[in-house]
Amino acid sequence: LGLCGPRAPDPGPWRRAHPRWLLIENVPFMLQLARGKAMNYLVRELGRRGYHWAYRVIDTRTFGIPQRRRRVVLLASRESDPRPVLFGQDEGPSEQGATDRAYGFYWTEGVKGLGWAVDAVPTIKGGSTIGIPSPPAIWLVEDGTIVTPEIRDAERLQGFESDWTLSAVTDAGCRQGHRWKLVGNAVSVPVAKWVGERLRASIEGYEGRLDPAIDQYSSWPSAGWGYGDCAFSSRASEWPLTIKMTPVLEFLQFPARELSLRATTGFLKRARRGRLRFDHRFIDAVEQHRSRMEQ
Repeated sequence: LGLCGPRAPDPGPWRRAHPRWLLIENVPFMLQLARGKAMNYLVRELGRRGYHWAYRVIDTRTFGIPQRRRRVVLLASRESDPRPVLFGQDEGPSEQGATDRAYGFYWTEGVKGLGWAVDAVPTIKGGSTIGIPSPPAIWLVEDGTIVTPEIRDAERLQGFESDWTLSAVTDAGCRQGHRWKLVGNAVSVPVAKWVGERLRASIEGYEGRLDPAIDQYSSWPSAGWGYGDCAFSSRASEWPLTIKMTPVLEFLQFPARELSLRATTGFLKRARRGRLRFDHRFIDAVEQHRSRMEQ
């Protein structure tokens, strides 16, 4: 770590803005990017500007919504300690509420990943690599059907009200597919609300004397904090709360669409070409769904 301690704030144009709190949200891959060099650069720049910082991966399912969405929330301040805000609540990992009735996955994947989610949908995306809306798919175990949720349910899976993005089409003249992009790129409402409520509560106090130092040139842990040139890991889990998750079949309110024949066929081709291991029931169900769509 070199010299571990606070640095004198670096003079420069940053002095024009003095936010009490700085909040950054991104995908967990940022913790692995360039073998930790990206995070190292980010937090060292914060330290150079006099910020104390803390970050934590938070899963949207912790708020009872059936979307397996893991995001890094990084909070920094030059005046306050961000650790009590982010680490003060921690109820530990939980899969409560999950059943064997439905599984979410991404039909646009199949070679290297699947986005598998038990009784939930995987992370809602803004789009796919081929430039089309990419709603997740849900395998309904009981009848073998493969469906995709409607955009209004996708909005609800992010914590918005249904039709929250409709004005992008009716008022701004965007294509319907842009609604998926707006939803997929958004921060989950309950996550943002939780951080805001924690900030308003002016929480103080965190005992971190025994937190181990982070190897800043390797993948970073799922939670950590620091100041100046210091960086320490935290034991905080991805589950600050444990609100019972609503099963995805109970959560959906609008008619789901069956996954198209073209999408199903494409997924099966990628799955056969890749090296992923699948539950045989799942592949059989996808095969049966394709046959049904052909008929």
